[in-house]
Amino acid sequence: MQRLSRIITIIGVVARYRLDNLIDKDILPWYGQLLMNGLPWRWIKNDHPRGERLRQALTELGPIFVKFGQILSTRRDLLPDDIGDELTLLQDQVPPFDSKMAVAIIESSLNQPVDKLFRSFEHEPMASASVAQVHGAVLHSGEQVVVKVVRPDIRKTIKKDISLLYMLAKLVQLTADGKRLRPVEVVADYESTILDELNLRREAANASQLRRNFLDSNLLYIPKVYWDYCRERVMVMERIYGIPVTDIDQLRAQGTNMRRLAERGVETFFTQVFRDSFFHADMHPGNVFIAREHPEDPLYIGIDCGIVGSLTPEDQSYLARNLLAFFRRDYRLVAKLHIDSGWVPPDTRVNELEGAIRTVCEPIFERPLADISFGLLLMNLFEVARRFHMEVQPQLVLLQKTLLNIEGLGRQLYPQLDLWSTAQPFLEKWMHDRVAPISIAKRLHENMPEIIEQAPMLARQILEDLQALKGRPARASLSSAVGSGNSRSERYLGTAALTGGAVMVFQASGFAIHGWIVLILGGVGGYLLNRKPG
Repeated sequence: MQRLSRIITIIGVVARYRLDNLIDKDILPWYGQLLMNGLPWRWIKNDHPRGERLRQALTELGPIFVKFGQILSTRRDLLPDDIGDELTLLQDQVPPFDSKMAVAIIESSLNQPVDKLFRSFEHEPMASASVAQVHGAVLHSGEQVVVKVVRPDIRKTIKKDISLLYMLAKLVQLTADGKRLRPVEVVADYESTILDELNLRREAANASQLRRNFLDSNLLYIPKVYWDYCRERVMVMERIYGIPVTDIDQLRAQGTNMRRLAERGVETFFTQVFRDSFFHADMHPGNVFIAREHPEDPLYIGIDCGIVGSLTPEDQSYLARNLLAFFRRDYRLVAKLHIDSGWVPPDTRVNELEGAIRTVCEPIFERPLADISFGLLLMNLFEVARRFHMEVQPQLVLLQKTLLNIEGLGRQLYPQLDLWSTAQPFLEKWMHDRVAPISIAKRLHENMPEIIEQAPMLARQILEDLQALKGRPARASLSSAVGSGNSRSERYLGTAALTGGAVMVFQASGFAIHGWIVLILGGVGGYLLNRKPG
């Protein structure tokens, strides 16, 4: 019943703001045009500008739709100026809720009156977003802070919208492309992300981690968190006085190096993704400021760390190798990586996928790199994906969204931004460092406890497999085969088990095993297992 009520609400908002007029009816098939011409609200008039109508509709529909508008607002290369300008207002100008309710939430969460918690407290909110709003305050120590408060009853609204999204996802799943798109998994991932954002303790922990990752960095500054004042619905952190990243006029007036600023945004993103595997995943312009000091050497300030992402080492390596292959126009490698990673079915013909990717990418790469939109490339590759039944990867959805945000933001700051040449040297260095001896030794040291723990089990499994191939029952324990050593064949089986186990352990640790290492392991293992006692 709640779903039906919500659907009726959404239809009512679409009708009242005439969002159907945003669709170009000429590109629709005949049955689509027939449906649009038959809408029962087609007689309703709304003469407000289309961008304003869209912004008001998204605001009225609630936080999930506001988030959607925030993402759209960063893609100025894909949006008309009038719509882009209006959607930008969603980043920090969502209508606030009553400050009395904010005070009540603060006092109930921290168990003290506001005037005892703070030397002063600004009842007028500084900014209001889709999930929370912030108030200025001063601690009794004199430190200036901001107090973030979650909107009342927001969880109920989100639960209703998520329930509706699940229903729509299940309907999409019934279509021809539904299984490949994995819409239910995507909604589940988004549900987890946005519900996590409601827990400000989690945001405080994310902010602390990001701050620690960039201490003394000239790329990014994260404000300090005051943990004594943090609860699930309330968070207090250092107040910053940077310039909003969208205030281009003020940035230029103080002599900011706009090219360096745009390129540093890209470098900051890739540093978070590949160096730390922990990245701010909500980098819309409302969450980004620029420090006023040293405009020639600009420093980003990031706030609102409620949504973060991370990648496994396998995801990192796959992503880096794919991007580098794109940069070098090695479409065959791109195709092989897609197949090897399981993104497309294993029976996919490499030559066919390579040809399809080349057909999409070559016309784009013939343009100057500074004119190439990564977002446009992704959309074209999505069309290729449909032909080869490529599945959506939920674990990379946040990464893709953040990269689109960074590109859109960078192009606003410096329209000539060459994201490709900025990213390529960084990725090449990361790949080189990954296989450097010192990095291998570091990963080996980190994984040594697990290696030691797993080695006997891996060796025993290999021994059992070899014995099964030989047509004999496996020994009760590894020691009975390699310890007593009653026959040469048993000792060789033990040697093979130990050597194979060692190789598997090293491979499981992510290291390339050269032939000489395997020979040494085999020789040492054979000597130790076959030598006579004494």
